[in-house]
Amino acid sequence: MKAIGIVAEYNPFHSGHAWHIAETRRQLGGEREIVCVMSGSWVQRGECALTDKWTRTGLALAGGADLVLELPLPWSISSAEGFARGAVETLKATGVVGALSFGSESGRLADLCRVAEAAQGEDFRIALHAELDKGISFAQARQRAAALTVGKAADCLRGANDSLGVEYIRAGGDDLVMTAIRRQGVSHDSGRVQGDFASASCLREWARSGAWDELVRCVPPGTAEALQGAGLASMSHVERGMLARLRGLEEADWARLPDSGAQEGLPARLVRAAKAAGSLEEFYSLAKTRRYAHARIRRLALWAFLGLTAGDRPQSPLYLRVLGFNDRGRKLLREMKQTAQLPVLTKTSHVRELNAQAQRLFALECRATDLFALCFDKVRPCGADHTTGPVRV
Repeated sequence: MKAIGIVAEYNPFHSGHAWHIAETRRQLGGEREIVCVMSGSWVQRGECALTDKWTRTGLALAGGADLVLELPLPWSISSAEGFARGAVETLKATGVVGALSFGSESGRLADLCRVAEAAQGEDFRIALHAELDKGISFAQARQRAAALTVGKAADCLRGANDSLGVEYIRAGGDDLVMTAIRRQGVSHDSGRVQGDFASASCLREWARSGAWDELVRCVPPGTAEALQGAGLASMSHVERGMLARLRGLEEADWARLPDSGAQEGLPARLVRAAKAAGSLEEFYSLAKTRRYAHARIRRLALWAFLGLTAGDRPQSPLYLRVLGFNDRGRKLLREMKQTAQLPVLTKTSHVRELNAQAQRLFALECRATDLFALCFDKVRPCGADHTTGPVRV
């Protein structure tokens, strides 16, 4: 029986994540291994992770994961479609994963599958472009186009996790069995608390403000201590550096980024915003419109700061980088030596065996981690990706 995949950021790992893993096992079989694909130093909302990827890996393993693989940078900071595609391709390339479990606000897998299927069709494409021409955001346009195509089933797109779930289903095709686990507690990015559950954004705010008594109620035992010991990262430490980078970009530079809106004039707006803004939040505010959502602008700014372009994202991941494993995960790794469709990296020395394109991708990851090292109170040295091995528990 094949392992179960989960895609996550664990930023940070909390009670809701632990419940998701436990419920996945309860529904799909307690003996099946859990393989997580996790973002590294930078996350999809266009900012640094709360702490380093190895600390987050250790917490995931303590919370029930068996093997943690890194989602390479160009996919971890992409839109929902790119994020899902990179993660699903990573899981499929292991050769040991046969199912994907994702969190869902609705739990309506059949409706999510209907929307995913419709999104592949010509009717949906025509409806989507018609809605986008009205100047609304992509998320709004997609929901309206789906409603025109599949009716009430499109209501599921109102939830952030459900929207991402649709992208997992589209990327998975017939290769992975999908399971939607009903999300417990508060909604995505909510500032509220419900019982022992709080959103990751709420937990990040508590951690950075030192409200550890609040945080400890909503995370597994030992999490707060691990976060305090590892140190917390914040965008505030790189804000001026990012602004300096953004002020030096011309329209052509912005146009080379993915989802740059070059055909709609967004690069010119970004140039003006960068020259006027006195803070990152002001830049985001000046640049965003009804059509260009806050998250999209944040991701564009991050791509620019990290020195990436659309050409730096290959069609699919080029290797499987292991961030951590337990005894069950070690068994999977032995199996992957026979089944994996991509090189498996458990040591940095393995990078020398990659082809030139894969080595360039790994070098981008290293550069991004070195910039992440600037996000702490005390600046950390470069080279963590070369000196830190997988977490073993």
